[in-house]
Amino acid sequence: MANILVVEDDWEMNQGICYMLEKEGLHTVAAHSVEEAKGHYKNIVLDMILLDVNLPDGDGYDFLKWMREKDNIPVIFLTARDLEEDALKGYELGAEDYITKPFSIRILMKKIDLILKRRKDVKGQSFDDGFLRIDFVKGKVEIEGKECPVTPTEFRILQEFISHRGQLLTYEVFLEYLWEKGNQFVDKHALAVNMNRLRGKIEQGEHKYISNIYGMGYQWIG
Repeated sequence: MANILVVEDDWEMNQGICYMLEKEGLHTVAAHSVEEAKGHYKNIVLDMILLDVNLPDGDGYDFLKWMREKDNIPVIFLTARDLEEDALKGYELGAEDYITKPFSIRILMKKIDLILKRRKDVKGQSFDDGFLRIDFVKGKVEIEGKECPVTPTEFRILQEFISHRGQLLTYEVFLEYLWEKGNQFVDKHALAVNMNRLRGKIEQGEHKYISNIYGMGYQWIG
């Protein structure tokens, strides 16, 4: 059973969301502040976090930054802050989605279901050639045993590569994939920038992993 942390300072709304999720067979944990959310994070294995932005002892953005330094648990923002720049900030920090209040519980459930299915698909998968190790469960990348920090976008690129290792992935395929994962503002130039940064982090000497097929796309050759 999936564990979902609901971080919402409105007690009635928090209770209502938890009730609806429990009815769908999910296990929920309620938090009403950043401090409480951090405590649950440290003590419970979580599969997803539903996160408000405005919290009494901080904001959801800062909590997401803190958490992203540790792993890649999917996060959906549920918030009354509906400005475009607020949504953009959420996506840039690596949120899967940004939903403004009031929202449809049926649509929220569908989004949760899709994200959990995708997370289940990558559980247990890893890449390890002795030099580069990628753990898709913990969301960690290591080079020769030392942690290699990557952004959420770079990690998603690695997920797509390992799922289709050896295959040519066109620019269009990558852009569509990243769009679906919440990176709504990635274009071909931004994709190239992310690829170059990722290669700079994971490729050294004879260890080459990503090939740019000029005019077509990219291929995992590791």
